[in-house]
Order: sequence, then structure tokens, then C-alpha cells
Amino acid sequence: MPEAFQTALATPGLFWLMLAIGAAGIVRGFTGFGTALIFVPVANIFLEAKVVIAVITLTGIVSSAALLPRALRQGDRADVGLLVLAAMVSVPVGLWVLEQLDTLTVRWIVTGVAAGALIALVSGWRYSRVISRPSLIGIGALAGLIGGLTGLTGPVVILFYLAGQATAQVVRANTILFLAALDVVIVGNLLWLNSITWELVFVALVLAVPYFTTTMIGQALFDPGRERIYRVAAYGVIGLAVISGLPIWTQGG
Repeated sequence: MPEAFQTALATPGLFWLMLAIGAAGIVRGFTGFGTALIFVPVANIFLEAKVVIAVITLTGIVSSAALLPRALRQGDRADVGLLVLAAMVSVPVGLWVLEQLDTLTVRWIVTGVAAGALIALVSGWRYSRVISRPSLIGIGALAGLIGGLTGLTGPVVILFYLAGQATAQVVRANTILFLAALDVVIVGNLLWLNSITWELVFVALVLAVPYFTTTMIGQALFDPGRERIYRVAAYGVIGLAVISGLPIWTQGG
């Protein structure tokens, strides 16, 4: 294991990965979202897509532990159960599609999904219809598909589920529970495919340190009276990550 840890420390672009996950932690601390939207586009510059998915989901599992106790008390487990069951079916499909695509195509898909989510967030667009049980199944399935393909597990839930009729507290708790469960589902599939190594586990642990620390800092700095300023700053950081992750910077167009 010490050798695996040394290999993790030699990960290409580790400094930039830590910087990106640190920025993502600050943003998540005061907005509640944005981790994958910031980290995945940057990480794809240095790592293969499947490695990025493994690292972000492993890091998510480690960091979600502190959020789960409250979410379990406040969340609607029936709703989350439907989301997770649908995602369990679609995650393997997303991972299979990932295997069929070349790296450049995957990076463009990541850029498209992240940029589309950012534009929708900035414009204030949200899914405004009642979230029925069939809708929950569809949201879970789409989140699982995109999560398995890109590692971006949050955008679908943010744009579609957060606009539901439940209270903000319940929706936030449900979102935490679902994203934590989705991380477990994706990691389980990657283990089945023998795509998780000790090196990746140690990379996730290394990244979890700045992520957890900055998440706590962001949460401590949060002032409800300045939420608009925080969201503008968050959108700016996400936009910078999306632009920096464009394949044109490393692929000659």
C-alpha cells in the first residue's frame, strides 16, 4: 500500500486536481452543489475519463459521510429509493457507452453537459412541473446514465428535482442521499469491471483532504443575506472550469 500511495502522489496534474477540488469544496460549502461541474472538466485534462469518474465518486463517498446523518433524518426515503433503483439500471449503460467512445468525444460530452447545466442555472431555468413517481424514475435513470458516462451526477437532479413541490429541507436531504447512493452505485459497477485500484483509492483520499476542508470553510463562511453574491461567484468558478476543460486547449481543435 505505501507503493500505491507513492503512485497516487505521482498522479499527473495532482496539484491542479487538488486546486480544482478545493475550489469545488468552497463552492459546495456555500451553495450545496457544483463539485463535479468544477472538478470533472479540469480532471479530464490530465486523466482518462473512467479514472476521473472513479476518483470523483470515491471522493464523494468519503466526503458525504459527514452529511448523511442529518439527510437520513430529513429525507424522503421512498422518493430516494425510486431515484436510486432507476439509476442502478442506467449506470451500467452509461459506463458501457463510455467504453465505446474515444477520449476526445467524452471530453466534448462533459463540456456540453457542464456548459448546458451552467447556462440553465444562470438563466434561472428549472423544471416546473409536478415531480410524479414516473418523473422520479426518469430523473434517476437520466442521472445514472449521465453519471456513468461522465461523472457529472448532479446536474440532472439540480435542474429537475430541486424544482419539485417538497420543502427545501426535504429536497436538499433527498439530493444528498441520492448523490451519495449514486456514487456507491457507480463505484460498485467500476469494482465489477475491475476498474478500481488501490492507487485510485489513495488519489481519492488525497483529494478528500482539501475537499472536506474547503467544504467546511465554505459552509462556515456562508451568510444567507449574501446568497446571491455566492451564487454569482460559484457560477464564475464553474464557468472557468468548463472553459479550462475544453478539449481545444490540449487537442489542436
